[in-house]
Amino acid sequence: MTDRAKLSVHDITVRRRKAEILHVPRLEVLDDEVLAVIGPNGAGKTTLLQVLALLEKPAKGEVMFEGQPVRGRELALRRRMAVMLQEPLLLRRSVAENVAIGLRLRGVPMSERRLRVRRWLERFDVAHLAQRSARKISGGEAHRVSLARAFALEPEVLLLDEPFSALDQPTRESLVEELAAALSETGLTTVFVTHDRNEALRLGHRVAVVVGGELRQVGPTAEVFAAPVDEDVASLVGAETVVPGRRIAAREGLVSVEVGSQVIEAVANGVISEDVLAVLRPEDITLTIVEDRSPASSARNRLRGTIVRITPAGHQARVAVDCGFPLVALITKQSLEDLGLQPGQEITATFKAHAVHLIPRERAVPTERAVDSAAGRGP
Repeated sequence: MTDRAKLSVHDITVRRRKAEILHVPRLEVLDDEVLAVIGPNGAGKTTLLQVLALLEKPAKGEVMFEGQPVRGRELALRRRMAVMLQEPLLLRRSVAENVAIGLRLRGVPMSERRLRVRRWLERFDVAHLAQRSARKISGGEAHRVSLARAFALEPEVLLLDEPFSALDQPTRESLVEELAAALSETGLTTVFVTHDRNEALRLGHRVAVVVGGELRQVGPTAEVFAAPVDEDVASLVGAETVVPGRRIAAREGLVSVEVGSQVIEAVANGVISEDVLAVLRPEDITLTIVEDRSPASSARNRLRGTIVRITPAGHQARVAVDCGFPLVALITKQSLEDLGLQPGQEITATFKAHAVHLIPRERAVPTERAVDSAAGRGP
């Protein structure tokens, strides 16, 4: 365990009706960091958060707080934490009373309660609702009140379980930005569970990926998104092109990989396996109209293909291309219009060698050693 671990779990197992639903060999939540936990529905993310929040006792294993076992100290330690769930769960009282309730239960003097309530209602822009019934405010306002209630406790650890999942996209984006600012200001140790990779990217200093009740990968957010350890993780972090290939040559730090009817080049990164998965993120692919003379480029890979499908994605568009293997590019709507792209049109797809991440195909679900390596702890 590192000296900076605020919370950690060691070889925990959670069972439901004798069936194992979560197993984590080791995971640390570092002091002052935001750890984002992502995974598909039913993966075990909420169960992991409940264990970390000391709301569920694992059937096996140890939970540690500041390096010491939590056994026998659960209630006292929970008073040093704050938990925010998917639903705000506000009482039939005024907004101000809802924010103050946890402070009152923890014996905070009235004068201090008033200061904290006012401060955090103002911080999350709901001070004008202080005397309104919590049952007469909107969903977005209720979530702001819930955040104010959590921060007013001045906890040492904040745990959030998909707190914005029920909100519309503009409201979610606004609240994520406000939460990011509040976490930056306070330096609060935080575990943020989400199925939205954009929220994980925006908030997480590190990210833990849970699939099928197992911790597949944990490490700095940018590293996990750039170098997923397996196909499941690649899909979760937004790599929309994941195709099998065969390593056929290597030279000067590059490898040539046969993918479908094409050969692409990738940075070697120590991959020596012959059978690999080639992984590409859609934003790393550039599309241009096929011309007799292509413009100069530092990109190692230039593949001709045919547009199969164009799907709107907000201010962007996903373009599925047949390049001898299926490829997905993400471009702006303006680029789509400027290029006049249409299904059936021939284009050139361009991407750099370092944009291709290779995964050995024989790789199984990572062991504890692999998870430690991905977390940067190494042997």
